[in-house]
Amino acid sequence: MWIVRLALRRPYTFVVAAILILLLGILSIATTPKDIFPNIDIPVISVVWSYQGLSAEQMADRIITNNERAMTTTVNDIEHIESQSLDGVAVIKVFFHQGANVSTALAQITSISQTLLKQLPPGTTPPLIITYSASSVPVLRLGLSGKGLSEQELYDLGNNFIRTQLANIEGASMPFPYGGKQRQIQVDLNMAALQSKGLSPLDVVNAISAQNLILPSGTAKIGTIEYDVEMNGSPTAVEKLNDLPIKTAGNTVIYIRDVAHVRDGYPPQTNIVRVNGQRSALMTVQKTGNASTLNIIARVKQEIPQILRELPPQLKIQLLSDQSVFVVGAITGVVREALIAACLTAAMILLFIGSWRSTLIIAVSIPLSILTSIIVLSALGQTINMMTLGGLALAVGILVDDATVEVENINRNRQLEPDKSLDEVVLESASQIAVPALVSTLSICIVFVPMFFLPGVARFLFVPLAEAVVFAMLASYLLSRTIVPTMAKYLLRGHHESADPESRIFSRNLLVRAQARFETAFEQFRLRYRSLLTGALAHRFVFALIFVAACLASFALLPTLGENFFPSVDSGQIKLHLRARTGTRIEDTAALTDHVEDVIRQQIPPSELSSIIDNIGLPYSGINLSYSNSAPIGSEDADILVTLAAKHHPTAQYENELRRELARKFPGVMFYFLPADMVTQILNFGLPAPIDVQVVGLNLYANHQFASQMLQRLKYVPGIADLRIQQPVNLPELYVDIDRTRTAQLGFTQREVASDVLIALSGSFQTSPTFWLDPKNGVSYNVAAQTPQYWMDSLQDMKNIPLSAPGGGQSQILANLASIQPRESLEDVSHYNVLPVIDIYGSVEGRDLGSVSRDINTIVQQSKKNLP
Repeated sequence: MWIVRLALRRPYTFVVAAILILLLGILSIATTPKDIFPNIDIPVISVVWSYQGLSAEQMADRIITNNERAMTTTVNDIEHIESQSLDGVAVIKVFFHQGANVSTALAQITSISQTLLKQLPPGTTPPLIITYSASSVPVLRLGLSGKGLSEQELYDLGNNFIRTQLANIEGASMPFPYGGKQRQIQVDLNMAALQSKGLSPLDVVNAISAQNLILPSGTAKIGTIEYDVEMNGSPTAVEKLNDLPIKTAGNTVIYIRDVAHVRDGYPPQTNIVRVNGQRSALMTVQKTGNASTLNIIARVKQEIPQILRELPPQLKIQLLSDQSVFVVGAITGVVREALIAACLTAAMILLFIGSWRSTLIIAVSIPLSILTSIIVLSALGQTINMMTLGGLALAVGILVDDATVEVENINRNRQLEPDKSLDEVVLESASQIAVPALVSTLSICIVFVPMFFLPGVARFLFVPLAEAVVFAMLASYLLSRTIVPTMAKYLLRGHHESADPESRIFSRNLLVRAQARFETAFEQFRLRYRSLLTGALAHRFVFALIFVAACLASFALLPTLGENFFPSVDSGQIKLHLRARTGTRIEDTAALTDHVEDVIRQQIPPSELSSIIDNIGLPYSGINLSYSNSAPIGSEDADILVTLAAKHHPTAQYENELRRELARKFPGVMFYFLPADMVTQILNFGLPAPIDVQVVGLNLYANHQFASQMLQRLKYVPGIADLRIQQPVNLPELYVDIDRTRTAQLGFTQREVASDVLIALSGSFQTSPTFWLDPKNGVSYNVAAQTPQYWMDSLQDMKNIPLSAPGGGQSQILANLASIQPRESLEDVSHYNVLPVIDIYGSVEGRDLGSVSRDINTIVQQSKKNLP
């Protein structure tokens, strides 16, 4: 054993090496990111398309389908594609195979998306393209409020000032704020005034585009000076936009103010956020990449006071849903259990060996082995998380083997050969157990090798655990050949273990007396075990039968064991989603949410309730839809996030009570619970439920009909809860049927009629984007012409939308060229690899996920046989 001989000859070298391991280990612990799970690197690229006013069906058919088909040809390493199309916005999620080059894929998707613009509806803007991991989850929520601040101001502060300053935090991604009201320069069109002047909404938009110019003027050299030339191309005050002329009728100039009113306002609100009943704006901090959750949240908390100094003093930023508490609690719990295991191990060693010197040698090797494993894990880019810490805790009991066997062998050889020098005894003892210890270490390590061949999510979770154990075991073996002999050389010098237990009984040392009694009792136990072993060897056949029978009998316990991917976690958070009748106005959904909140406060005592956050309707940006796991489809949806106090009854108990009570009090409203804690959200990979049955086919309506039939069968699976179909097909819709012949006879075109309807109902910004720069804060805001929704509240109002003929022809109203009829259509169109898909989501209650999944799979297979 050359390494043992080297350690005995150069002891200070290995002492310094041990100190170096200690220092590097402490440094690695301080600098290595801490998180709840290892980084689950399943790359996802989201392509977010927006076209305000376009229906979900049109978004899917005219934009999304084309983009998906093109990507399957031009983008490499696609694992699968999912998409969701809603009114005016659609999100394509492209999932890639493990190891795919995300940078290359991002460039390919960007390239094909830009190429497709020529084939898409006129006015389509280039998509937002973002990349993230399937396990990206919100780690912190910021509630913005303030006395005297409007929702418009809260959104503006969050979007243009707070979000931009927090974006520099490593590993943090800041989507657009939820709730509030988007600041926008609104041109409120007066349909009656337009009709009386013979104008249309398109005339107003064209006037603003022509008069609100953003063009440079250049310079002029006059004399010896070169002057910058500026022009009043764009008004410096919102009110001056009212003075822009539209056209001249004889000697009369018609201004914007004659047919509309320009104001600093906001578009129709589609997203409402309330924190404890108060209207607010909500910002979420998403964790991306390998950054530490704890570091991200700490940096956000550090930056907020500095940000507040530059913003209005009445603004308040409230920290909500702080996941660092959960992460710290999880890591602390694992560390605590590991320390308890280490202490119990040391106590057991002391009890068996009976020497504090030998125990100290063994106790030193355990933390050094763990620190070595942490150093290597950090060098490989792993994080300190529940899996790596769990692996180290698992290894604690195993790490004692190498050092314990070697120290005990040294003590045994010293008693057998007391005349030999300590160095000779240490060297001989190490040589005797070198090969068995190596075989034992490798045998333990090889058990974890299959984990490196696991596919998918399991690989990301369990490979770090295997690495933690393997690195600690190899370090333990190496330390037992180096630092253990070095410490034995000095600590065991002049120290002899007494071989006679009886001589210790009369010792004055209480610890030695207790240890002597233990040795006496253990010797009796050993003799009984020897007798049992002798009997088993004498009756080999009978013992073999009993052993095999016991092993077979143990398999009878399998049906009673649950099968879950991960143990359930009580994080003290409840995320309830409600869906009212399809098409419900956001104001009515907010009122319904008030009543639901009342029920929640009745079921949960005030002492156990920390906060309630309502997120009602659709977020303003498709980026938020990419990160969202609640899958809202319209103004009829709302998320209610309930955070419980530190001391509370089981969360699952409250969920069961609310599930029964809400269904009884609000018939016709769909309620289901979403993953609220980090663990479940990460393991669901963005899905709103652990169970997802997808019905894929060419006919979306047939898919929905088949899914409805399957839903009736799945309801009877024991343990399944919150079962629902994600995509409804009962969206109320008004269909404008334009008579093309009459339109042509009156001098109009389909494009002109459609443009006027679009501007009146959805606003002009999509097809005719115009901006106004606020000189006070340097932010450019959209300028959009639209009829206020409270002026367009009947079919007759829609029929009276004015249309002006090109070339000075006679103006008309919409009713003269088209009929308007109500009908129902799809609200949410989803694609899976280009084919339409209907999702059946469900959760599990009171039963393990594996058993429920098997029952569901049986029903699915039976349903497939009945397909034509």
